[in-house]
Amino acid sequence: MAARRALDRLRVLDVTQVMAGPYCAMVLADLGADVIKIEPPAGDSTRVMPGAVGLDSPSFNAVNRGKRGLVLNLKNAEGRGVFLRLARSTDIVIENYRPGVMAALGLGYETLAAENPRLIYASISGYGQTGPERRKGGFDLVAQGVSGIMSVTGEPGGAPAKAGVPLTDLGAGLFALVGILAAVEHRHQTGAGQQVDTSLVDAGVALSVWEATEYFSGAGVPTALGSAHRMNAPYQAIRCADGFITLGAANDRLFNRLADLVGHPEWLERREFATNAARVANRAELAAEIEAITRRQPCSHWLALLDAHDIPCGPINDYAHVFADPQVRARDMVVETEHPSLGRLRTLGSPIKLSETPPDVGRRAPRLGEHTDQVLREAGYDDAQIAELRRAGAVA
Repeated sequence: MAARRALDRLRVLDVTQVMAGPYCAMVLADLGADVIKIEPPAGDSTRVMPGAVGLDSPSFNAVNRGKRGLVLNLKNAEGRGVFLRLARSTDIVIENYRPGVMAALGLGYETLAAENPRLIYASISGYGQTGPERRKGGFDLVAQGVSGIMSVTGEPGGAPAKAGVPLTDLGAGLFALVGILAAVEHRHQTGAGQQVDTSLVDAGVALSVWEATEYFSGAGVPTALGSAHRMNAPYQAIRCADGFITLGAANDRLFNRLADLVGHPEWLERREFATNAARVANRAELAAEIEAITRRQPCSHWLALLDAHDIPCGPINDYAHVFADPQVRARDMVVETEHPSLGRLRTLGSPIKLSETPPDVGRRAPRLGEHTDQVLREAGYDDAQIAELRRAGAVA
C-alpha cells in the first residue's frame, strides 16, 4: 500500500504557466494533492524550451511533475463550461493570468465562489490584484528590477545584475503556497474558502529583509555589495591562492577565533574591527587584510583549517559539484524518473522532509492532454459527450 501523503485529499486545478504558479502547484502535488494541470491547446510555453522533444521538455518536467494533464480551451464556451463543472468539486484553483482575465472569462473568484463556497482561489500575478500597476504583465527579471533586488545585486559600481535564480518567481510561488495552506486551515475551522493574492513584486519586496531594515533605520539607500553582507562582517567570498571560498565569521566569538587562527589577535583591539558594527563599516578594509593572508594558500588548505576550528566556511560550487556533493545526494535532492520521450531524467528532489507523510517526487510531468479523458470521465462526462467536446474545440 502506498504511503499516505499529507495533502492526498485535496484536488487542485492548476491554470498556470511557466514558473511561479506551476512551482506552487508542483509542491502541492509532491505533498499528495491531486493536481490537474490545465493547458491551452498549444500547451504551456515551457514545453518548447531548450532540450524539448516535441512538446515535452526538461524545463516543463522540472515544475510540473506529479500532475495530471488536461487540455482545455478557455476561449471556448464549452471549455469554460467544463472548467466551471470541475471547479464545483475542487478544493483549490491556482491561476496566474493578468488580473481581470479570469473574471472576463466568467471564471473569476466571485463567480466560482458562488458555485463552490469552499473554494480556495489563488491568484499569482506580476503586480497583484490591486494597485495602479495591477494590470501590467510581469516577469521575474522585471520584478527583480521593480522590487529593488537588482539594485543590490552584483559588484559595487557595476552594471545592474539579477539574482542567478528566478527569485521573485519562486518566492511568489512559495508565498502563494503558504497562503493556500493557511486558507485550507481556515476552511477546516469555518468551512469557507477565500482568495489568495500574491505577486512577483510583492515577493521581491518581502524578501528584501536586511535591505529594508537598512533603509528604514536611516542608514541610506542600500547598494550592491558583491558577496558581502550588509549587517555582518566578515561574511562574504574570500580570495585564496587558487579561487574563492565563503567565510562567515559573523559574530564576535567567531571573529575572535578567526583572528587567533590567522595570527592577528591584535585585530580584536583595533577600533575599526572591535565590534560587528565597526567591522561592517570597514568591511572592505577587513576583507583586504584577510585576503592578504588567505591568498598565500589554496582553497583546500583554508577550508580544512577553518572547518577544524569550527568557523563557518564553504566552497563556491558550480552545479556539477553541487549535484555530485555527498551531502546533497544524501538528502535526496537529486531524483531520477523515466519519461516516455525524454528518457531517463534527473530533476530536483524536495527540500521538505516529513517523517510520517513524505513527499513523492518520483512522478514525471504529464504529456500534453495525457489525462483529458480520465479527468472528464471522473467529472461525469461519458464518451459521447467527450467526443462532442472535442468536435467543439473545447478539449484535446
